[in-house]
Amino acid sequence: MNRYNSTIHHRRSIRLKDYDYAQAGMYFVTICVQDKICRFGHIANDEMVLNEYGAIAYDEWPKLADRFYNFELDVFQIMPNHMHGIIVLNTVGSGAGASPAPTIGDIVGAYKSLVVNACLAIYKAKNEMMGKFWQQNYYEHIIRTEEAYKTISEYIINNPARWLDDKYYKI
Repeated sequence: MNRYNSTIHHRRSIRLKDYDYAQAGMYFVTICVQDKICRFGHIANDEMVLNEYGAIAYDEWPKLADRFYNFELDVFQIMPNHMHGIIVLNTVGSGAGASPAPTIGDIVGAYKSLVVNACLAIYKAKNEMMGKFWQQNYYEHIIRTEEAYKTISEYIINNPARWLDDKYYKI
């Protein structure tokens, strides 16, 4: 039996040390499917064509605004094997109660779980094995300027048209 060894099993965090990921601001996130498997559909004529799993991934993102009181929906794009989105976290007022404000990690974790559970139900109905669905982590970038927001928004919106040049592209 392999016991946990912090030297061997330590995963380097890609998050900023001591940064409060619950604070108000804009965040660009990318969430990838395990092994870059194209689970969500395909690109045709520079447009994303969602399959049934892609429709789930698409539909679950806007629902996060109902689940998280500090989350505001912004631009997002489902791609064949990943998704991009801008998360806007608003300042939490005193009416929010005593619970801590949800973090980017809380929001991404909930999204991943909701998508996995809905997709798993389809796999089970088809008597198929789903396997590991998402990569373990996610990429995030704190958007600090209006210019950065414009650049990232355009990148997200135009991502399907650049699929063949995308770093996540896999046949």
